[in-house]
Parts: sequence; structure tokens; C-alpha cells
Amino acid sequence: MEQEPVKPSDSQMLVFDRRQLGRQRRRALTRFDRHDFLLRELGDRLIDRLSDVRRRFPLAVDLSPFPGRLLEGNSLPGGIETVIAAVGDPALCGVRPAVICDLEALPFHPGSLDLALSCMGLHWVNDLPGALLQIRQALRPDGLFLGVMLGGETLTELRQCLMEAELAETGGASPRVAPMAGLRDMAGLLQRAGFTLPVADCETITLTYSDAFALMRDLRGMGEGNALAARRRNPTGRRVLAHAAALYQQRHAAADGRIGATIQAIFLTGWAPDISQQQPARRGSGRISLGSAIGASDQ
Repeated sequence: MEQEPVKPSDSQMLVFDRRQLGRQRRRALTRFDRHDFLLRELGDRLIDRLSDVRRRFPLAVDLSPFPGRLLEGNSLPGGIETVIAAVGDPALCGVRPAVICDLEALPFHPGSLDLALSCMGLHWVNDLPGALLQIRQALRPDGLFLGVMLGGETLTELRQCLMEAELAETGGASPRVAPMAGLRDMAGLLQRAGFTLPVADCETITLTYSDAFALMRDLRGMGEGNALAARRRNPTGRRVLAHAAALYQQRHAAADGRIGATIQAIFLTGWAPDISQQQPARRGSGRISLGSAIGASDQ
């Protein structure tokens, strides 16, 4: 079934234009295979983490924006038996069974899934705490959520150069690069959503390009262009782009002339609560003093 994206209430800040994001992803499909290397790399690392979990997952959902790229082939990894894609556009479904919905309004019944995976989608969600809560509620007791999203250190070089170039050329700066959550923020949001044994950790990847224009072409090809609700609707001027590219080359070029672009990938792990999970001991129930445990003498 197809579900309309949820419209945020007046009290919820609309940071991202989800319809524009969908348009960008549809345009990216035509040549996506030339630009999907980052999604594939992060997807491989996500599946590697899943392979460390020795258990069966009868029913899983793939919440990635391009779900066909995360779980490919006939043999599903990590004990997965059946996987459903939850995606906002039928054109992005791939060949798997799919539910057409928005990541901000999941249609799954509470306690209906054993595993939820998300690769490169959560950093475009307006209500991130709400999305994580919906994922946790959809999981059966002791169900697992694994995700990877771009973190706040991503593209710091490009952000700074674009902002300075626009200030110099136009006297003002408009929103051009999406704000992203930090590692500490995500650890707290997992706990807030009710996940047990929550873990948030990050890995840094440095991409290299001939120049800033090649980097920006790749971002468009990935469907990761500017989808901010407050973005300017007119195209960025050539003088701004040329100035930003010159700043980037001046500050971040290596000896061979290639520039580096920082990608911070935040990996998320959380379990739906279950009584079978390891529980902390009742406070005050310990029988051995900390001093004895570490070999210190009593005072």
C-alpha cells in the first residue's frame, strides 16, 4: 500500500523537504551505479556487523533509501529468512517485496519484526527520535536494530568552503549542507527510544577527488544533494562555486593535487527490551567491596 508522508505538526521543525529528497533519489537512479560506492561500502560494513550476531531473523525490514543495494543475491546474510523493503518510492524498491511508506511514518504493527536495517537514510529524517521509537516499537521482544547514517563531521571541508565563498560573493550565506547529528547525540536518542544495550560508534572514511566539482557531482549522483526545506530555490551562482572550489583546493589538496572529503559514518545498534536479556544487578546486592576487587587495603 502507498502511504502519504506525514506532515509535521506546527510544533515540529521542518528541516528537510522529503518530497524534494524523493525527486533527487529518482533522478539519481539513472546513473546510480556510477555513484553508489559509499552506500555499498557502508552497507558491507553494516552486514559485517550483522554476521557477528549468531541467531535467526524470520522477518526483517530494510529501511534503506535504495534497499536493493543493501541485501543482494539469493542467500540472505545473518540468519535472515525473509526481508521486506520499506521505501518511499516504488521506483526505488528493487526486486524484493516492498511496502511503500515514508521513514517518518512506518506502517508496521507493534512487535511484528525480528530485525530492522537502515543504511544511509536516517540523516534525512525530520523527527529522528520519533523514527527510532517507531522502529523499536515494530520489533518483537529481543528484536535487533542495526543502522548506519552520516554524522556531523561529514563534509566539514565542503561546508566551510561553500559558506565562506557565498559570504564573500553575495554578502550572505544560505543553507546548503544538511545538519547532521553527532555520535553522542545518537547514543542518547537510542536510549530515549527505549532500546536496550544501545551502542553508537563511528568510523571515518576519507574520499579523494580531483576537485570540488567532482565531489559535488558525486553527491548529486548519490541522491544526497541539498534537500533542506530552507534552501534557496535558485541555482548557486558560478562565481560562488568557483570560489568555493578554489578555497577547497588551497586548503585541502594533497601533494598530488587531489582533495580529501571526510565522511563520518555513525553505526547504531539497539535491541527491543525482553526479560531474557542480561539485567543489571539490584543496587546494594553486591557482596564484595570494590577495594577487595582491585586489591586495595581497607582504610
